[in-house]
Amino acid sequence: MVLKLYGSSLSTCTKRVATILHEKQVPFEIIEVDFAKSEHKSPAYLEKQPFGQIPYIDDDGFILYESRAIGRYIAANYPEKGPALLPTEKKANALFEQAASVELSNFDEMFGGTADKALFDELIATLDKKLDAYNDILGKQKYLAGDEITLADLFHLPYGSMLSVAGSNVLETKPNVARWWKDVSSRPSWQAVKDKATGIA
Repeated sequence: MVLKLYGSSLSTCTKRVATILHEKQVPFEIIEVDFAKSEHKSPAYLEKQPFGQIPYIDDDGFILYESRAIGRYIAANYPEKGPALLPTEKKANALFEQAASVELSNFDEMFGGTADKALFDELIATLDKKLDAYNDILGKQKYLAGDEITLADLFHLPYGSMLSVAGSNVLETKPNVARWWKDVSSRPSWQAVKDKATGIA
């Protein structure tokens, strides 16, 4: 049975999951959730995702929501496919969890809300300072958790790619961050979903 990803092919969190599925070469299909018809608030949908958010997956009857949790599950459940993405050795896993926490607390929190130029400039200035720490980390290693790519790097892709669309080149202003960003954002898995996520058979 092919894994089913319920979401919107244009949404950031659906793209996060789709990127990881492509990276791990796991066959899947996207089941589009129609926001215009409020399908994500329907009783049938809320049975699977009680918060009425996207995405969730159905992996042969196993239902899971929250994009980062899904990413960890995919990496752990399909270890033989693609790069590991989720270290199993204790110290390597701790460094991964540290990097994943950094993404959630220092990068992802910069996004969302309404279009407000003053607020945008303030958030970009805050992000710019946080990226100084990224630059230090990435000056010592290739990726955020070490020299092997992990989910922590991939988690940055959907929102990081929105920065240039919003008119900010902040990811290109620090040499180590720029090198890392060019590396992760040019991966075939992201290229396959960045404009519109699609499944793989």
